[in-house]
Amino acid sequence: MAEQQKTPTQKLPDSTPNSRQAVKFVTAATIGGLLLVLSCLTLTGTVISLVMATPLLVLFSPILIPAGIVIFLAVTGFLFSGGFGIAAVSALSWIYEYVSGKHPPGSDQLDYARMRLANKARDVKDRAYSQYAAQNKPQSQPQQQDVTQSSS
Repeated sequence: MAEQQKTPTQKLPDSTPNSRQAVKFVTAATIGGLLLVLSCLTLTGTVISLVMATPLLVLFSPILIPAGIVIFLAVTGFLFSGGFGIAAVSALSWIYEYVSGKHPPGSDQLDYARMRLANKARDVKDRAYSQYAAQNKPQSQPQQQDVTQSSS
């Protein structure tokens, strides 16, 4: 019955924040507030810059859009060729390690695939040879007897 007579605030455990928790809260609130102010200033500056630059962008768009497309294509081409170059160098490095007898990652799968292909090729060759031998097998012909006429 004693618990039913307590008010909700009295039911809470005594958990008063200590000074360390208070300093953490004040620090977090200060840093959060500063970051919020900085983000608002950045947004405001971006909007003002965009409003001021819009007439220039519209005026120079016949030049800027093709130039942007050319720059985009050039950068894409360089990145694409660089990626292929890196892929080629890594593939050649892997092949060199494999040929030199080292055990690069994935070489066991390559050996397994090569063994399966060799076994399948051998099976196909044996099957083809057996069919060829069966088709070209000499027919058993009755033996002809040499009839020699004896002169009497």
